[in-house]
Amino acid sequence: MKKSNQFIALPIISIADGAEVGHVKSLVVNPKQGTVDFLTVEHGDWQISVRAIPFKKIVGVGEFAVMIEDSTSIFDLTEIPIANELVQKKISVVGAKVIDRKGQLIGETTEFFIDDDNGAILGVELSSPSKKMVLAADQLITFGRDLLVVKEEAQLNFLDREELLLNDSIQDEMEATNEDVVINHVIEKQLALLTGRTTTKDIFERDGKLLFPNGTTLEIEDVRKAQEKGPAVLAELSMNVVG
Repeated sequence: MKKSNQFIALPIISIADGAEVGHVKSLVVNPKQGTVDFLTVEHGDWQISVRAIPFKKIVGVGEFAVMIEDSTSIFDLTEIPIANELVQKKISVVGAKVIDRKGQLIGETTEFFIDDDNGAILGVELSSPSKKMVLAADQLITFGRDLLVVKEEAQLNFLDREELLLNDSIQDEMEATNEDVVINHVIEKQLALLTGRTTTKDIFERDGKLLFPNGTTLEIEDVRKAQEKGPAVLAELSMNVVG
């Protein structure tokens, strides 16, 4: 797994020629598949045409270079209509606003994580006014040009660090665990995280009624009350507390 920014400017090495044939300029995202399908290539001799490498043509991605078999793995975009179409979509995952399917703003993406074997997007890192979080790809619904849409329950499935995106055992355990046990675990975790913290803005219910004024130090019953109001209210509260 690699961060998207770890690809940018990497030298591209042809194994057959034993030579550098360019640098990675950008990542081309396929929004329907949730994958990076192509890397665009920067080279001083190519002033007009835009060229790209299909991700499936990459032999390996290391710390210092992207390895390909030979220069025939690099194509002009005019030769790959789908690549040109994806480039024109200009899907920029980093910097996109993240909202859930109910219209609740969750944060903004600061990075995304890629399986360097097949180009699959494994998850995204996003920031809110109070913290940074990681969200797995199974919580993502839509990749837009400037917007990511996620499941309504996404805010209850944040990960503490990106390494957990690769922890299959945790995922298998969650799938095998009774749903009620999982829900109780999430509730108790939210209680522990929010009790004793102080709101940094007014928190409202879905109908517009004030729930907690700015400066409220949350008691355990306050957090339970927020949980009863639903995931959107709880997410809003979680992103606007300090202490």
